[in-house]
Amino acid sequence: MMRKFGILGYPLGHTMSPPIHTRLFEMSGHSDDYEIFEIPPERLAQEMPMLRELSGFNVTIPHKVEMLPYMDRLDETVGRYHALNVVDGLHGGLVGYNTDCYGFQKTVETMGASLSGSVCVLGAGGVGRMFAIESARCGAEVTIAVRENAIGLAQRVQADIRAQTPDAAVRIVDIAKLHTLGEEFHLLINATPAGMYPKVDGMAVDAALLPRCEYLFDSVYNPSETRLMREARAAGCKVTGGMAMLVWQAVKAHEIWDHAHYETEAVAALIDEMAAQVDRDFH
Repeated sequence: MMRKFGILGYPLGHTMSPPIHTRLFEMSGHSDDYEIFEIPPERLAQEMPMLRELSGFNVTIPHKVEMLPYMDRLDETVGRYHALNVVDGLHGGLVGYNTDCYGFQKTVETMGASLSGSVCVLGAGGVGRMFAIESARCGAEVTIAVRENAIGLAQRVQADIRAQTPDAAVRIVDIAKLHTLGEEFHLLINATPAGMYPKVDGMAVDAALLPRCEYLFDSVYNPSETRLMREARAAGCKVTGGMAMLVWQAVKAHEIWDHAHYETEAVAALIDEMAAQVDRDFH
Protein backbone atom coordinates (compact mmCIF):
# COMPACT_ATOMS: atom_id res chain seq x y z
CA MET A 1 0.00 0.00 0.00
CA MET A 2 1.30 3.48 -0.89
CA ARG A 3 2.49 5.43 2.11
CA LYS A 4 1.40 9.02 2.61
CA PHE A 5 3.71 11.87 3.60
CA GLY A 6 3.39 15.64 3.36
CA ILE A 7 4.20 19.16 4.48
CA LEU A 8 2.21 20.84 7.28
CA GLY A 9 2.10 24.63 7.47
CA TYR A 10 0.00 27.75 6.95
CA PRO A 11 0.11 29.48 4.59
CA LEU A 12 2.34 27.38 2.34
CA GLY A 13 2.26 29.24 -0.97
CA HIS A 14 5.10 28.16 -3.28
CA THR A 15 6.56 25.42 -1.10
CA MET A 16 9.45 23.41 -2.57
CA SER A 17 8.89 20.45 -0.25
CA PRO A 18 6.76 18.33 -2.66
CA PRO A 19 9.27 18.32 -5.55
CA ILE A 20 12.27 17.83 -3.24
CA HIS A 21 10.78 14.93 -1.29
CA THR A 22 9.24 13.30 -4.36
CA ARG A 23 12.67 13.22 -6.00
CA LEU A 24 14.30 11.87 -2.83
CA PHE A 25 11.74 9.06 -2.67
CA GLU A 26 12.44 8.26 -6.32
CA MET A 27 16.19 8.29 -5.71
CA SER A 28 15.83 5.76 -2.88
CA GLY A 29 13.54 3.48 -4.87
CA HIS A 30 10.24 4.41 -3.21
CA SER A 31 6.99 5.54 -4.79
CA ASP A 32 5.12 7.39 -2.08
CA ASP A 33 2.45 10.08 -1.96
CA TYR A 34 3.56 13.52 -0.74
CA GLU A 35 0.83 16.10 -0.17
CA ILE A 36 0.39 19.66 1.06
CA PHE A 37 -1.50 20.09 4.35
CA GLU A 38 -2.29 23.78 4.64
CA ILE A 39 -3.87 23.88 8.10
CA PRO A 40 -4.40 27.10 10.10
CA PRO A 41 -3.45 27.03 13.80
CA GLU A 42 -7.05 27.02 15.01
CA ARG A 43 -7.73 23.76 13.12
CA LEU A 44 -4.59 21.89 14.19
CA ALA A 45 -6.19 19.97 17.09
CA GLN A 46 -9.11 18.68 15.04
CA GLU A 47 -6.81 17.67 12.16
CA MET A 48 -4.46 15.67 14.40
CA PRO A 49 -6.29 12.34 13.88
CA MET A 50 -5.64 12.71 10.13
CA LEU A 51 -2.00 13.67 10.70
CA ARG A 52 -1.51 10.66 12.97
CA GLU A 53 -2.43 8.40 10.06
CA LEU A 54 0.47 9.70 7.96
CA SER A 55 3.72 7.77 7.63
CA GLY A 56 5.59 11.01 8.28
CA PHE A 57 5.47 14.70 7.53
CA ASN A 58 7.48 17.90 7.47
CA VAL A 59 6.46 20.89 9.57
CA THR A 60 6.94 24.57 8.87
CA ILE A 61 5.59 27.85 10.27
CA PRO A 62 3.44 28.37 12.25
CA HIS A 63 3.38 24.80 13.61
CA LYS A 64 7.02 24.10 14.54
CA VAL A 65 6.36 24.81 18.23
CA GLU A 66 2.63 24.08 18.33
CA MET A 67 3.22 20.45 17.30
CA LEU A 68 5.42 19.67 20.31
CA PRO A 69 2.63 18.65 22.74
CA TYR A 70 1.25 16.16 20.22
CA MET A 71 4.49 14.16 19.98
CA ASP A 72 4.92 10.83 21.72
CA ARG A 73 8.69 11.29 21.75
CA LEU A 74 11.14 14.06 20.92
CA ASP A 75 14.66 13.77 19.54
CA GLU A 76 17.38 15.66 21.40
CA THR A 77 17.69 18.12 18.49
CA VAL A 78 14.18 19.36 19.31
CA GLY A 79 15.22 20.03 22.89
CA ARG A 80 17.98 22.36 21.72
CA TYR A 81 15.65 24.54 19.66
CA HIS A 82 12.20 23.95 21.20
CA ALA A 83 10.91 23.43 17.66
CA LEU A 84 10.54 20.54 15.24
CA ASN A 85 10.36 20.30 11.48
CA VAL A 86 10.09 16.54 10.84
CA VAL A 87 7.68 13.98 12.28
CA ASP A 88 8.21 10.22 11.95
CA GLY A 89 5.11 8.06 12.19
CA LEU A 90 6.66 4.82 10.99
CA HIS A 91 8.48 3.60 14.08
CA GLY A 92 5.96 3.69 16.91
CA GLY A 93 3.90 6.79 17.75
CA LEU A 94 4.81 10.26 16.53
CA VAL A 95 8.46 11.20 16.98
CA GLY A 96 9.59 14.80 16.43
CA TYR A 97 12.97 15.83 15.02
CA ASN A 98 14.74 19.04 14.04
CA THR A 99 16.73 18.37 10.87
CA ASP A 100 17.50 22.03 10.14
CA CYS A 101 20.67 21.80 12.23
CA TYR A 102 21.84 18.80 10.18
CA GLY A 103 21.00 20.61 6.96
CA PHE A 104 23.00 23.62 8.10
CA GLN A 105 26.05 21.61 9.13
CA LYS A 106 26.07 19.58 5.88
CA THR A 107 25.76 22.77 3.83
CA VAL A 108 28.76 24.31 5.58
CA GLU A 109 30.73 21.07 5.27
CA THR A 110 30.04 20.57 1.56
CA MET A 111 30.96 24.15 0.70
CA GLY A 112 34.35 23.54 2.32
CA ALA A 113 33.91 25.91 5.27
CA SER A 114 34.30 25.18 8.98
CA LEU A 115 32.32 26.01 12.10
CA SER A 116 35.45 26.17 14.23
CA GLY A 117 36.61 29.61 13.08
CA SER A 118 35.09 33.09 13.20
CA VAL A 119 31.41 33.04 12.18
CA CYS A 120 29.18 36.08 11.72
CA VAL A 121 25.42 35.49 11.67
CA LEU A 122 23.26 38.25 10.20
CA GLY A 123 19.93 38.18 12.04
CA ALA A 124 18.74 36.55 15.25
CA GLY A 125 15.31 35.17 14.32
CA GLY A 126 14.39 31.47 14.37
CA VAL A 127 16.88 30.23 11.80
CA GLY A 128 19.53 32.77 12.88
CA ARG A 129 19.25 31.49 16.44
CA MET A 130 19.90 27.96 15.21
CA PHE A 131 22.88 29.05 13.09
CA ALA A 132 24.43 30.87 16.04
CA ILE A 133 23.86 28.04 18.54
CA GLU A 134 25.16 25.32 16.18
CA SER A 135 28.22 27.41 15.32
CA ALA A 136 29.01 27.96 19.01
CA ARG A 137 28.50 24.26 19.79
CA CYS A 138 31.06 23.45 17.08
CA GLY A 139 33.63 25.83 18.61
CA ALA A 140 33.18 28.94 16.50
CA GLU A 141 33.71 32.49 17.72
CA VAL A 142 30.25 33.85 17.00
CA THR A 143 29.27 37.40 16.11
CA ILE A 144 25.53 38.09 15.94
CA ALA A 145 24.83 41.17 13.81
CA VAL A 146 21.37 42.74 14.08
CA ARG A 147 19.56 46.02 13.67
CA GLU A 148 19.12 48.17 16.76
CA ASN A 149 15.49 47.11 17.19
CA ALA A 150 16.52 43.44 17.40
CA ILE A 151 19.18 43.79 20.11
CA GLY A 152 16.86 42.22 22.70
CA LEU A 153 16.29 39.19 20.45
CA ALA A 154 20.03 38.83 19.91
CA GLN A 155 20.65 39.02 23.65
CA ARG A 156 18.26 36.11 24.20
CA VAL A 157 20.16 34.08 21.61
CA GLN A 158 23.41 35.02 23.33
CA ALA A 159 21.97 33.83 26.66
CA ASP A 160 20.83 30.56 25.08
CA ILE A 161 24.31 29.95 23.72
CA ARG A 162 25.98 30.62 27.06
CA ALA A 163 23.48 28.33 28.82
CA GLN A 164 24.31 25.48 26.43
CA THR A 165 27.99 26.24 25.79
CA PRO A 166 29.32 28.25 28.78
CA ASP A 167 32.78 28.80 27.29
CA ALA A 168 31.51 30.02 23.91
CA ALA A 169 32.82 33.31 22.54
CA VAL A 170 29.71 35.21 21.40
CA ARG A 171 29.01 38.92 20.99
CA ILE A 172 26.43 41.24 19.45
CA VAL A 173 27.15 44.06 16.99
CA ASP A 174 25.14 46.59 15.02
CA ILE A 175 24.61 45.17 11.53
CA ALA A 176 24.70 48.68 10.01
CA LYS A 177 28.23 49.27 11.35
CA LEU A 178 29.62 45.81 10.68
CA HIS A 179 31.60 46.85 7.59
CA THR A 180 33.37 49.62 9.57
CA LEU A 181 34.83 47.33 12.26
CA GLY A 182 37.74 46.13 10.15
CA GLU A 183 37.29 42.49 11.13
CA GLU A 184 37.66 39.36 9.05
CA PHE A 185 35.29 36.40 9.16
CA HIS A 186 35.84 32.84 8.04
CA LEU A 187 32.11 32.39 7.42
CA LEU A 188 29.39 35.00 6.93
CA ILE A 189 25.80 33.71 7.21
CA ASN A 190 22.73 35.62 6.09
CA ALA A 191 19.75 34.62 8.25
CA THR A 192 17.63 37.61 7.25
CA PRO A 193 15.07 37.75 4.40
CA ALA A 194 17.06 40.49 2.64
CA GLY A 195 17.32 39.71 -1.07
CA MET A 196 14.37 37.31 -1.11
CA TYR A 197 12.01 37.40 -4.10
CA PRO A 198 10.43 39.76 -5.04
CA LYS A 199 12.72 42.29 -3.26
CA VAL A 200 15.78 40.91 -4.97
CA ASP A 201 17.91 44.07 -4.69
CA GLY A 202 18.11 43.91 -0.90
CA MET A 203 21.32 43.14 1.01
CA ALA A 204 21.67 42.76 4.77
CA VAL A 205 25.20 44.22 4.89
CA ASP A 206 27.34 46.75 3.10
CA ALA A 207 29.36 45.19 0.26
CA ALA A 208 32.51 46.68 1.81
CA LEU A 209 32.47 43.83 4.36
CA LEU A 210 32.58 41.04 1.78
CA PRO A 211 36.29 41.14 0.81
CA ARG A 212 37.06 40.34 4.46
CA CYS A 213 34.97 37.14 4.43
CA GLU A 214 36.23 33.78 3.15
CA TYR A 215 32.87 32.01 2.80
CA LEU A 216 29.26 33.17 2.48
CA PHE A 217 26.16 31.10 3.13
CA ASP A 218 22.92 32.90 2.24
CA SER A 219 19.91 31.03 3.66
CA VAL A 220 17.60 32.69 1.10
CA TYR A 221 16.75 30.15 -1.64
CA ASN A 222 14.42 32.22 -3.86
CA PRO A 223 16.08 33.42 -6.04
CA SER A 224 18.73 30.72 -6.14
CA GLU A 225 21.41 33.41 -6.46
CA THR A 226 20.84 36.57 -4.44
CA ARG A 227 22.49 39.93 -4.93
CA LEU A 228 24.53 39.24 -1.77
CA MET A 229 25.81 36.01 -3.28
CA ARG A 230 26.81 37.77 -6.52
CA GLU A 231 28.57 40.58 -4.68
CA ALA A 232 30.35 38.11 -2.40
CA ARG A 233 31.53 35.98 -5.31
CA ALA A 234 32.86 39.09 -7.02
CA ALA A 235 34.71 39.95 -3.80
CA GLY A 236 36.45 36.56 -3.83
CA CYS A 237 34.22 34.63 -1.38
CA LYS A 238 33.24 31.01 -1.80
CA VAL A 239 29.45 31.08 -1.89
CA THR A 240 26.40 28.85 -1.50
CA GLY A 241 22.67 29.55 -1.28
CA GLY A 242 19.73 28.41 0.80
CA MET A 243 18.59 25.59 -1.49
CA ALA A 244 21.53 23.52 -0.25
CA MET A 245 20.26 23.59 3.33
CA LEU A 246 16.66 23.00 2.22
CA VAL A 247 17.67 19.83 0.38
CA TRP A 248 20.08 18.55 3.04
CA GLN A 249 17.51 18.88 5.82
CA ALA A 250 15.11 16.92 3.59
CA VAL A 251 17.76 14.26 3.06
CA LYS A 252 17.95 13.82 6.83
CA ALA A 253 14.17 13.31 6.97
CA HIS A 254 14.50 10.39 4.54
CA GLU A 255 17.31 8.93 6.60
CA ILE A 256 14.91 9.00 9.57
CA TRP A 257 11.90 7.62 7.70
CA ASP A 258 13.60 4.95 5.58
CA HIS A 259 17.26 4.79 6.66
CA ALA A 260 17.92 5.94 3.11
CA HIS A 261 21.43 6.84 1.94
CA TYR A 262 22.31 9.40 -0.71
CA GLU A 263 25.73 10.09 -2.22
CA THR A 264 26.96 13.67 -1.88
CA GLU A 265 27.22 14.00 -5.66
CA ALA A 266 23.57 12.96 -6.08
CA VAL A 267 22.46 15.49 -3.46
CA ALA A 268 24.51 18.22 -5.17
CA ALA A 269 22.78 17.43 -8.47
CA LEU A 270 19.37 17.60 -6.75
CA ILE A 271 20.25 20.98 -5.23
CA ASP A 272 21.08 22.32 -8.70
CA GLU A 273 17.88 20.82 -10.12
CA MET A 274 15.69 22.39 -7.44
CA ALA A 275 17.45 25.77 -7.69
CA ALA A 276 16.77 25.82 -11.41
CA GLN A 277 13.12 24.93 -10.76
CA VAL A 278 12.74 27.83 -8.32
CA ASP A 279 14.10 30.31 -10.83
CA ARG A 280 11.94 28.88 -13.60
CA ASP A 281 8.62 28.48 -11.79
CA PHE A 282 8.41 31.27 -9.22
CA HIS A 283 9.60 34.33 -11.16
